[in-house]
Amino acid sequence: MTDTAVELGTVEPLESAQLGQSAPVSDEQLVAMLVERARSEGLQLTGQGGLLQQLTKRVLESALEGEITDHLGYEKHDAAGRGSGNSRNGSRAKTVLTDVGPVEVKVPRDTSGTFEPEIVKKRQRRLTGVDEMVLSLSAKGLTHGEIAAHLAEVYGAEVSKQTISTITDKVMEGMAEWQNRPLDRVYPVLFVDAINVKIRDGKVANRPVYVVMAVTVDGTRDILGIWAGDGGEGAKYWLHVFTELKNRGLDDALMLVCDGLKGLPEAVETVWPRTIVQTCVVHLLRNSFRYAARQDWDKVAKALKPVYTAPSEDAATERFLEFQEAWGGKYPAIVKLWSDAWAEFVPFLSFDVEIRKVICSTNAIESVNARIRRAVRARGHFPNEAAALKCIYMALMSLDPTGKGRKRWTMRWKAPLNAFQIAFEGRLTPSNN
Repeated sequence: MTDTAVELGTVEPLESAQLGQSAPVSDEQLVAMLVERARSEGLQLTGQGGLLQQLTKRVLESALEGEITDHLGYEKHDAAGRGSGNSRNGSRAKTVLTDVGPVEVKVPRDTSGTFEPEIVKKRQRRLTGVDEMVLSLSAKGLTHGEIAAHLAEVYGAEVSKQTISTITDKVMEGMAEWQNRPLDRVYPVLFVDAINVKIRDGKVANRPVYVVMAVTVDGTRDILGIWAGDGGEGAKYWLHVFTELKNRGLDDALMLVCDGLKGLPEAVETVWPRTIVQTCVVHLLRNSFRYAARQDWDKVAKALKPVYTAPSEDAATERFLEFQEAWGGKYPAIVKLWSDAWAEFVPFLSFDVEIRKVICSTNAIESVNARIRRAVRARGHFPNEAAALKCIYMALMSLDPTGKGRKRWTMRWKAPLNAFQIAFEGRLTPSNN
């Protein structure tokens, strides 16, 4: 505490002109009086030794005093404590890291050593808000060194990289619980997409991390889980992922949208035989441009549009044959690309426009992927797979902090879900969770 400390006990009550009696001080009045007193005495509001730190110290010590009073059963200096077998035994100084920086508090003790404080537990050096702050910064992609530097610069608190690592490692317990939580019985749509991350396993190399996102029967977004791959995934890998989801309660999915992942349709057929696998049309178009010269992109896009906007599969087949006749000689790879993906491309053509516009691409998951990419890009690369998964999990947990995204999703999916109810009558029933 500094010499200019503001003592809460010295604040005078307001005088009532009408009654001539002391009037109670409201919270707003008390705060204004404390701030004014601090300014007049040259005490800064924030920073080391500032008003906020002193108030935090006073609040914590008052709470600790209340706890030991409850523990002993009598007030300080109360005669009732004589001969009780346990009494106050002074205090010990302890510095804890808080949202306003390091604060030294006096923790009371009892003679029997049975007092276990809750507000500042034994051996606790950080209040909960600090852990949440570290997790938030880590979710934004800051490294442990950058977080330590931020805490030192803004709060004047020296926190080691090891301490920050210990805080973020606690996330793994929550991640395991989240990854194994029960799921709804049925989802209208599942989206599967990959995020490439750099992992240093001997040498730095790109590794895919797959995100499975669902739209619930209420029109909300639900991230079902994340799985790391090695880039050579096949039917066996996807069978493991989907069996895991089924074991968590997911009995049926009406449609699954993905970007032509090898072996995935076969695995879906085994786990959910009635689920329709739909290739992302946007990704199919993007992949087509890889085989075309830049000056032909607009022409190729214009020629392919009648294919994916056709009113039926038969009409799409006719338009594709026309595309093949016009461009097959110059770009046979594009023709092969669409031919190989045809079975997973055509399903959405049998549905009305409301369903088509939400299943023709994986754009629904792009906002999730964008948040993950920002965190991953900020970190550069990861020492191992666990570190990458931890970062992605924290990024997912920081999605939509205000809840506005949830409302937008619900409104966006209202009409499509009504169309799903009609198209898949009898299957889209509420969850049993």
